[in-house]
Amino acid sequence: MNTHNPNDFRYRVRRSDDASVRFDRVPLAVRTLSSNTLFQGEHEIGIEHHGALYRLKITRQGKLILNK
Repeated sequence: MNTHNPNDFRYRVRRSDDASVRFDRVPLAVRTLSSNTLFQGEHEIGIEHHGALYRLKITRQGKLILNK
């Protein structure tokens, strides 16, 4: 079972000055792109990163897979 929640990655935990007080969640600035914008109707795109080519694919189940 996949328990991944993408919203968990949009926050940085900041410790309060008082150790007995709970942690605060501070929003992070994350640039977000729609997969429709990236793929433009295709099911696979190439991403060049530091001289290596990565392939980002949409699976039949609609999930994303990144391969080197």
